[in-house]
Amino acid sequence: MITKEKVLEKLSAVMDPELMISMVDLGLIYDIIVNDNTVHIVMTLTAPGCPYGPNLMNQVKQAVESIEGVEKASVELAWDPPWDPVEMATEKGKDMLGIW
Repeated sequence: MITKEKVLEKLSAVMDPELMISMVDLGLIYDIIVNDNTVHIVMTLTAPGCPYGPNLMNQVKQAVESIEGVEKASVELAWDPPWDPVEMATEKGKDMLGIW
């Protein structure tokens, strides 16, 4: 069975190439929608002009599609709400960013 927890675990390996912190710990994964054997990810980037955006989206898609039972994954880029690490990053992410 595909769960949001399994998806988050897999996405924890996808790192922001500049910060070297996982997309999950940065709070860049906004939503995970599991529908049978398909998964839809809503995510954002640290900045709208991020040159790594297409690569990160592809890495997210590939990571999700590597989960046993997932036949198809799709990734949607969202800008609302704007990313705010103080509000959205995990405690681990905040520690790594120096936010206390």
